[in-house]
Amino acid sequence: MQGITKTVNTKALPDEAVAGLPALCSAVELAYAPGMGHTPEDSALMLRYKDGDSAAFEVLYRRHNDALYRYLLRLCRHRDTAEDVFQEVWGKIIKARANYRPTAKFTTFMYRVAHNCFIDHVRRNKRHANTAVFDPDCHSDTAELPDTIAERSLARERLSLALNKLPDEQKDAFLLHEEGGLSIDQIASVTGCNRETAKSRLRYAVNKLRSAIEEPQ
Repeated sequence: MQGITKTVNTKALPDEAVAGLPALCSAVELAYAPGMGHTPEDSALMLRYKDGDSAAFEVLYRRHNDALYRYLLRLCRHRDTAEDVFQEVWGKIIKARANYRPTAKFTTFMYRVAHNCFIDHVRRNKRHANTAVFDPDCHSDTAELPDTIAERSLARERLSLALNKLPDEQKDAFLLHEEGGLSIDQIASVTGCNRETAKSRLRYAVNKLRSAIEEPQ
């Protein structure tokens, strides 16, 4: 699966914390002791960035920009919208660094910001609801046989159509799990529901998508 790399302009953004993110940045700080000789964890990189290490942010950005963009692209279903929200998410993360504390995994923090940015976008602009679907998995291997390419294309089309028919809560849970790699507990934290609700939404989404893909033609 080919990656999609985006860039974000961080130079002109202010340092103050972003309004609307106090729950993410103000809880009791978790103990963290980085292991010597190991790749820095996300939270450690964010703390280093908080202290002025811009190189730490670059590592953090390269580590997560592809998955975040894919999540937003599938959620928004429109490239321009996804790019706008993508920039907004990283902008808010940059602004929030002054008050950042590792109270949860960085990915939980990041996808909660992304989730909230998307919800805010929906409230501001309904354009995404009527735009054409863009499939980020449309790239195929030119060495594949035509029949194989056709089968994959059909499966992607079924998946895309079925995904867009899911209720928003189920779709978000599925994308957070598949694109973001979040656990049930993390999905619950990002979307503001309890664990059983998140688990149920993901299960319904997976079952519906599996049925759509396997549907006989």
